[in-house]
Formats: sequence, structure tokens, C-alpha cells
Amino acid sequence: DILVDGKLCDCDIVVNCKVGDPIPLEVKLTNWSKHSVGPFALTMTPYQDYQNGVHNYELQDAITFVGSNTFYIDSVKPTKDSVYFGALLFLYTGDFYLNIKFHEDNCSRELPLSWFCLPSVHIRAMEPTV
Repeated sequence: DILVDGKLCDCDIVVNCKVGDPIPLEVKLTNWSKHSVGPFALTMTPYQDYQNGVHNYELQDAITFVGSNTFYIDSVKPTKDSVYFGALLFLYTGDFYLNIKFHEDNCSRELPLSWFCLPSVHIRAMEPTV
């Protein structure tokens, strides 16, 4: 599960936030397999989708992560959850997306397939209301 500003995200939901306010980000992974998985890393990369097949990943002046955009995970035990917290700070208005990728450190252990089907996260950063 992915939560942005406390709201569960899936492919049909747009999360609205305000420019200049840190937005809490939570990723909850559940290991339904019979084996522990890990170590691996989970990286979140923001981008803009121009709706013509072009994605802009050069957003260092528009979005910053409070902390790191990569979570390093030692292992997730069978039938257990692992939750990771971070925050985003939007510096400009616009529609943004988060691309979430896994990087496995140990080729002999496979990550659960459902983890590769995480929803795309759509965030709309708006001007703060006065």
C-alpha cells in the first residue's frame, strides 16, 4: 500500500497537496510468501507526464525529498509487514507522479510479484490558500 498525506493511493486517485508543505509518504509492504525477502532497496523517483509519451525526470528544482528517496530494507519476514516513511516537498505547482522501483541486492531471492505492481502515484501540487 502507498499512502500520500494519509490517503491510500491507487491508479484512480489524485492526491492534492499544497506547495511548500511537507507531504508525508508511507509505503507498506506485505510479504505473503513463505520465505523472507531481502535485502533490497526501494527508490521513489518523481516525474511529470506530458501525456505524449515524454516523461520529465529533471525535477530537482520542483520537488525535494525530506530525507532520502531510497529506503534500504534488510529483509521482510514471511506474512509480515514492513512500513517505510518519508516526505516530499513540492516547490512549484503542477501534476507529478512517483515511479517506485525495487533494486534487489541478492539475485537468489525473488521479491513478491505483487510488489512490482504498485500503483502509480499521482500528486497535484497547488498554491496554498491564504
